[in-house]
Amino acid sequence: MKNERAVVHSSHTLAWFKSSYSGTSGGDCVEAAAAKDTVHVRDSKDQSGPILSFPVAQWTAFTTSYARVTSI
Repeated sequence: MKNERAVVHSSHTLAWFKSSYSGTSGGDCVEAAAAKDTVHVRDSKDQSGPILSFPVAQWTAFTTSYARVTSI
């Protein structure tokens, strides 16, 4: 838990970017930030809220699967 807390508290040092799938109407918006071995995801409307962190391999598998399903 101590390592996870350190990541959350240092989130301001990460370079966050908004998902290209996020609309401009202010609805469901997700931001992501890549670190050395981890991808962090948060709600762009609540930047001080919780952050989900995933190992790069898991994030890659998720986005690859999503891209495959949405291209059908």
